[in-house]
Amino acid sequence: MSDGEIKSTWAAVQDHTRHFSDFTFVYPVISRRSKGLSIGVNLNPDKVCNFDCIYCEVDRRIPGAVTEVDLCQMKDELTAMVRFAKDGGLAKEPKFNEVPWLTREVKDIAFSGDGEPTMIRNFSECVETVVEVQQLEGLDKAKIVLITDASRLDKTEVKRGLETMDAHNGEIWGKLDAGTDEYYREINRSNVRFERILKNLLETARVRPIIVQSLFLKVHGEAMSAAELEAYCGRLRDLTAAGGQISEVHLYTVARPTPEAFATKLEVPELETMASAIREQTELKVSIFP
Repeated sequence: MSDGEIKSTWAAVQDHTRHFSDFTFVYPVISRRSKGLSIGVNLNPDKVCNFDCIYCEVDRRIPGAVTEVDLCQMKDELTAMVRFAKDGGLAKEPKFNEVPWLTREVKDIAFSGDGEPTMIRNFSECVETVVEVQQLEGLDKAKIVLITDASRLDKTEVKRGLETMDAHNGEIWGKLDAGTDEYYREINRSNVRFERILKNLLETARVRPIIVQSLFLKVHGEAMSAAELEAYCGRLRDLTAAGGQISEVHLYTVARPTPEAFATKLEVPELETMASAIREQTELKVSIFP
């Protein structure tokens, strides 16, 4: 299944809601970046995050459903979802009417929820639980993906989880939305120092290849400036020059309603132009997901 065959206009692609039926921690989506069915594991039903990105669609005005992750329940839900997909049940759900052929094969299990997954105190246990299901359900080819803002990749508990992922087809998608500290604070609105994000990305990428995922957008109608894009490319070059392994850059834009009306999407030609500049300045593989 190639990227071109998964259309951004399909309802199942546009709808990445983190709630499905009566499940609390697990939800299915059709992901263009995963090239098919991705089963999300929400480690932040409490909506706790250390970033407050201007484009984040999570509504934190409404309290989260639960405050703790029940590992047994999470395992049961994940097992049930995997079997539901493999048995063809997911294909019959109204949400997946347009894409039933994409619902039977689990491409990945992704830690991606209503906050930063690595903020959970027992992250490594959560990884072990997912690995257990992966192995029991014969999903050796399915990736285990961590979608992260990279703020806590230096924590011992998180590193332990990453090592487990490394042994079981794991992949890390680390966020980098800016080239300068000023723009980082404007877009991501975090108290975590930008230098720490860059250091964590480097140290993590020195151990295993990572994907850098970057959301570019318009702020008050203005796209990222040429100078900012150049600084961003410089950060990527710094990472690779220091021994960081970047297998690919995922470039995407706003796809769902944002909390800030001034945060709006880029058009396809704009993303393509930026991707070309990044390829030229970094010699990295860049894929766009408008």
